[in-house]
Amino acid sequence: MSDKATKKISNIINALSMHTDPESIKVLEEIGTNSSVDIVREMTARALVRKNSEDALKVVITSEGKGINDLSTLVAMSTINELLGLEDKETAMRVLSETVESELEDEIKDNARSVKALMALS
Repeated sequence: MSDKATKKISNIINALSMHTDPESIKVLEEIGTNSSVDIVREMTARALVRKNSEDALKVVITSEGKGINDLSTLVAMSTINELLGLEDKETAMRVLSETVESELEDEIKDNARSVKALMALS
């Protein structure tokens, strides 16, 4: 992907991350987190974390193949770093706790448990 295209996509993702409409979360999830391009998924996951809302955090914490559960280590680690950098970690910790206690797949629960432990130490 060219630098110009990456910049345009970055601007769109950043605009959606600042938008307060709940539909912006759906757009980021449906288009950004499903992209075949790692850098787009990374930017999208980080934008969802920065929203710091329950719905946005659920996308990057509880969804198979997205956010902390992405098969790309770049995307997963970038998402984790963004979560660790949150000033207000309360919502993220609640979503992580709910995920650990949920009926989701063990891999998703294990990832949430690990990130929760990291966040408790940060």
